[in-house]
Amino acid sequence: MTVAAQEDIRRTLFNVPNQLTLLRLLLAVAVFVLIPLQFYRSAMIVFLIAASTDWIDGYWARKYGQVTKLGRIFDPFVDKIIICGTFIMLAAEPDSEIKGWMAVVVVAREMLVTALRGFIEQSGGDFSASKAGKLKMVFQCAAVVASLAALIVLHTRKETVAFELPGWLYWGLHASIWSAVLLTIYSGAGYVLAALKFLREAD
Repeated sequence: MTVAAQEDIRRTLFNVPNQLTLLRLLLAVAVFVLIPLQFYRSAMIVFLIAASTDWIDGYWARKYGQVTKLGRIFDPFVDKIIICGTFIMLAAEPDSEIKGWMAVVVVAREMLVTALRGFIEQSGGDFSASKAGKLKMVFQCAAVVASLAALIVLHTRKETVAFELPGWLYWGLHASIWSAVLLTIYSGAGYVLAALKFLREAD
């Protein structure tokens, strides 16, 4: 392989979208460390930065034609890591309002869809992200931010035994969490039906 070819491969693998995805993975690890340490404010800031890079790298890749095979694998993988990992970490926090079973639902859905996508695409089918799947991601991020905001408020007021969340935060927290859970189930069911349809047509 020539030096020019090696340089071209290096530029393709380490283009801006892939670098942003790598940054998002490192930020996800930081979130996983910050939550158990109860640095909720820092965790929320880092999570918001990480979530914003997801939009930026997708926009950049489409605008400048830098969509790569590595990016198509690496980007959704990191998305799943940060969402699943953050839900798991928050489920371990007593006042987060994210329960263990909710984290299980999120992780199980991602594992199922990943398995289905791999099988369908290997068979020549198209298994692109649905609108429900994209909306699910939005509400999952909203649920994480709302949960961290609630933990910030409760942690700063921990000296007040009878302290309760403000009404707007309480209802916003529960609305975002339940919307995320329901959309996770709904979008997962949609992928299952799409996979069954593909299998029927392939027979």
